[in-house]
Amino acid sequence: MDLNQLALFVTVAEGASFSIAAKKLGMPKSSVSRGIAQLESSLGVQLLHRTTRRVSLSTAGQALYERVSPMLASLRKSVGELPELEDEPSGELRLTAVVDWGATLLADVVTRFVARYPAVKVDLHLDNRVVDLVAEGFDAALRLSLSPLKDSALRARRLGPLTLRLYASPTYLARRGTPRHPRELASHSWIAFRSEMPLRLAGPGDETSAVPRMGVIRCDDMFFMRETLRLGAGIGFLHSLLAEPEVAEGRLVPVLPKWSVVAGNVWFVSTAERHMPRKVAAFRDFLMDALKHRPLPP
Repeated sequence: MDLNQLALFVTVAEGASFSIAAKKLGMPKSSVSRGIAQLESSLGVQLLHRTTRRVSLSTAGQALYERVSPMLASLRKSVGELPELEDEPSGELRLTAVVDWGATLLADVVTRFVARYPAVKVDLHLDNRVVDLVAEGFDAALRLSLSPLKDSALRARRLGPLTLRLYASPTYLARRGTPRHPRELASHSWIAFRSEMPLRLAGPGDETSAVPRMGVIRCDDMFFMRETLRLGAGIGFLHSLLAEPEVAEGRLVPVLPKWSVVAGNVWFVSTAERHMPRKVAAFRDFLMDALKHRPLPP
C-alpha cells in the first residue's frame, strides 16, 4: 500500500475538503482527487462521500482514519526527531586518529566540543593504521598524507603541514656530542620512525640532507619514540606538540634547530555523503577554529 496515498487521505479527512488538502500539501486539486480514487480502488471500498460543498467520511473511511492517523503522526514525529534534523548537532560522532594526535591535540578539542554540543557523544578510536572509514562506520578521521586523498568515497579538508624536528636528551648529547650538520647523524644512535614516506631534512639556503632510514630502534609510535629519546637512547624526530612540554622541562633538547622535515599535511577526512551530517560539520569547524588559536607548530 502506498503510504503517500494514506497520508493524502488523512489530510483530506482532516480538512473535509480536496481544496484545503491540495493547498496544505502544495499540489493540484486534481492530483489529490486522483490519489484518493486510486486508494479506494486498491482497497475496494469507498472512503469518502463527495458533495459539491464538502467531503465526509464513509463508515470504512472513518475506520481507516482512526487506525491510520495515529500511525502516520507517530511516523512523522519519529522522522522529525532524527538527530540530523535537529537544529543543534546531535547523535554519536565516530572519529579515528593516530595515537599521538589523539592525546596531544584531540583530547583538548573533544573535551571542549562535547561541552559546547552536549547532545553529541564522541566515540574516538586511536589507531596508527589507516582505517577504512566507510567499511568500519566512522564519520571522520585525522590523517597524514603528502598529497591530497584521491578516494572518491571520501572528502578531505587540509588543516596544515606537519613539521618534524630533531630532539635528544641532554644526557645523550653530553655523552655523544651534539651534531652540527645532518651528515653527522650517521655516527649517532638513530631512533627511526617507521614510515613509507620519503623524508629529507631541509635546512638553511635550500640545503637538503638524507634522513637515516634505519636505526638502533625503529617504531611507528611517537609516544614510544619520545620516551626512548628522554631516556637517552639517541636522536630522533618528534612533532612539536609532543616535544615542546619536554623541552620546557629540560628533558629534551632541539638538535640541528635550523633543519626540519615536512612529513606531509594533516587532513580532516570524512565520508563523501551528499549532505554532511551536522555533527561532522560542527566538529570540523570547531577543530579548524581551535587550530586558528593553536596552529600546528611550524
